[in-house]
Amino acid sequence: MTHTHASTEEIDPTTLTWPTGFTAYTGHGGLRDQGDDISIVVSDRPATSAAMFTQSLFAGPAVLLSRAHAAQQQLRAVTTIAKNANVATGRQGEKDAAEVVRRVAGIVGIPDDEVLIGSTGVIGRPLPMEPIRAHLDGTAARGLAAFTAGPLDVARAMMTTDTRPKTAVRRVGRASVVGVAKGVGMLEPDMATMLAYVFTDAELTPADLDGALRAAVDRTFNCLSVDTDTSTSDTVAVIANGAAGPVDVTEFAAALADLCLDLTRQLAADGEGATKLLNVTVAGARDRAQAKRVAKSVVNSPLVKTAVHGADPNWGRVVMAIGKNTHHPEDTAITPDSVTVSFGDVEVYPEPAGTPAADTLDRLADAMRRDEVDILITLGTGSAEATVYGCDLTAEYVRVNADYTT
Repeated sequence: MTHTHASTEEIDPTTLTWPTGFTAYTGHGGLRDQGDDISIVVSDRPATSAAMFTQSLFAGPAVLLSRAHAAQQQLRAVTTIAKNANVATGRQGEKDAAEVVRRVAGIVGIPDDEVLIGSTGVIGRPLPMEPIRAHLDGTAARGLAAFTAGPLDVARAMMTTDTRPKTAVRRVGRASVVGVAKGVGMLEPDMATMLAYVFTDAELTPADLDGALRAAVDRTFNCLSVDTDTSTSDTVAVIANGAAGPVDVTEFAAALADLCLDLTRQLAADGEGATKLLNVTVAGARDRAQAKRVAKSVVNSPLVKTAVHGADPNWGRVVMAIGKNTHHPEDTAITPDSVTVSFGDVEVYPEPAGTPAADTLDRLADAMRRDEVDILITLGTGSAEATVYGCDLTAEYVRVNADYTT
């Protein structure tokens, strides 16, 4: 079995620009001590859109409002409030989210229901509306002349505990596809806190755009887990304004999936406290659902994650994580005799014939010291495959989350 990664286009993030017809604004609205915390990206013409959101029962007002707006697939703008999730804030939180959208729509001159809002940060605290109102009033006075921010600026303004901004770009014919994302904790999307927005000047029908996004998310963002916790605010959206004309739908879908995989890997590598990217591939499965389920049980295991962090060649934790999948009847077909486990090119189970155990453990420890660790598993129950993405578990993760609001 081979394990490959999607190719990444080499770009200088500082020179990355928006697709034709898109402009952006970032500014400091008083939510964080310093640095920009409010962003707006808008198309100068009508657009088609597609979006997916968290399945959390505590979805925040931003998600509830954006779901309604996204239903018509005509979004033209995205605004994000950082450092405050505006979740579990009751009716007032709903009013505040609607007011932000109304003010942003007025600034860019479009209907309220063409604006998507993302809100990310601490749960249970009302938005500080006085400084937000004052800031948006000042932005309105400047108008679109204030819209000089690039993708890197927007990615930075979205950050909470992220250590670096996440951007990516792909091209399809004459069109460009640009993505920005944030998220490093409370991160296991089920459509992470995760926000990802993609902007393109390709011309696509709403149905084609929606199909491409759902296929991409299924194999990228929904294969990502930092800590098993699904956020109340997860949002993924793509806006296409058609300025570059029509593109081949199949080529666009492939480019979108590749871009989303790029962002997914960036999110996993920057998991709170992370020092290593962890890729778990399960092959030889009954179906893709089984492959993904078993891979998630491995990537989410605290014991596996801590062993990866310490480069401890305790591969038994991987077979433990495989073996605990007892809640799905079809998984009972997985037997120890049919399973293989490797770390990169180091096969650890079953133990390679003729290879001293000490030699295997030494090679395994070396493989686990790398910045990127690949765990490869075959189940012997079929021919399906899935890869999931995560990171190691460190003392820094505990510190970040123990001190998150203090």
